[in-house]
Amino acid sequence: CSSLAIGTTTGYRLFSLSSVEQLDQVHESNEIPDVYIVERLFSSSLVVVVSHAKPQQMNVYHFKKGTEICNYSYSSNILSIRLNRQRLVVCLEESIYIHNIKDMKLLKTILDTPPNTTGLCALSINHANSYLAYPGSATSGEIALYDGNTLKTACTIPAHDGPLAALTFNSTGSKLASASEKGTVIRVFSIPGGQKLYEFRRGMKRYVNISSLVFSMDSQFLCASSNTETVHIFKLEHLTDSRPEEPPTWSGYMGKMFQAATNYLPAQVSGMMSQDRAFATVRLNISGQRNICALSTIQKLPRLLVTTSDGHLYIYNLDPQDGGECVLIKNHSLLGSGKTEENKENDLQPPVPQSYAATVARQSTVPSTSTMPGYSEDGGALRGEVIPEHEFATGPVCLDDENEFPPVSI
Repeated sequence: CSSLAIGTTTGYRLFSLSSVEQLDQVHESNEIPDVYIVERLFSSSLVVVVSHAKPQQMNVYHFKKGTEICNYSYSSNILSIRLNRQRLVVCLEESIYIHNIKDMKLLKTILDTPPNTTGLCALSINHANSYLAYPGSATSGEIALYDGNTLKTACTIPAHDGPLAALTFNSTGSKLASASEKGTVIRVFSIPGGQKLYEFRRGMKRYVNISSLVFSMDSQFLCASSNTETVHIFKLEHLTDSRPEEPPTWSGYMGKMFQAATNYLPAQVSGMMSQDRAFATVRLNISGQRNICALSTIQKLPRLLVTTSDGHLYIYNLDPQDGGECVLIKNHSLLGSGKTEENKENDLQPPVPQSYAATVARQSTVPSTSTMPGYSEDGGALRGEVIPEHEFATGPVCLDDENEFPPVSI
């Protein structure tokens, strides 16, 4: 969550996400038109690009040097690309290719995967746990879990009844969240065992298309956005472990009455009703547009970032203690000249009386490099982690900028 990459009709752009008030453009390229995939390796200079002009070709660049590291062509259109410091994964409709990111050699081809028209797949950003998840069935919500380090199948998780729509790992690769095409239930599983840990109900009124599913870096929160105007943030906690005594209020009384009533309901119904509700929500001003979300710490405060397909980045404050309605504090235009759009009256959420989000300072003059626990600027490695000698670059991939990975081979 340290940078944002966007593909456009003229090329691609990379932005730094270190400040709320200012959006810094790190790089812009207009060499390849109609870019529909652009993936950057953390904060390094390695970027992978796929264009509609050559949808079967993957181009890998060192953008600070302006040089192409390599390019690969495949048998059909590339639908998605995922990468960490160990592996680069290319997903086609009926096959998946796994490359060694140090020298870009092809390590494994997973052939005859179930038809995956959207290129749905997830790769753990923690290279020590390079687990890969993709649909194990085109008709049911089965998840195939693959170990990208040992290049062996780990397990199969029967996650949902209907086909999968979203998959995401947490930062350490120890949890996997999923949603089906119905979009009503989100489940979290342990990795690599596949045990169900959490189940969240996004809503029962209507089916939705979940377009973005993401954990916070500390794995305390899980965010889900869809083609509706509401973004849901769930808190990963077991409420039954240490729930405080309910205050003697009307709502507390009704809550107890409801809990008692569930004992008399059929198991399926009572289980559905007792699902955890969203800890925090956001009401977007747009509906029906594809969007991508991220939970990040910017200038020492937790933020929710929402990027929409019409070229806007919305930044919200998230109250990690009380949740509730998140407050919009900045709206950036990504397709203009890099200038920030000033918030209009109708862009802002309704005032929240003396809430956390309303009282937090909207501008900090000192940019902070502090991030959530478990993340460091060396490319996503855990703090204190020793990088084995054999992982250092020996091939042509050499990112010679400071703090980049792989390091220079001399």
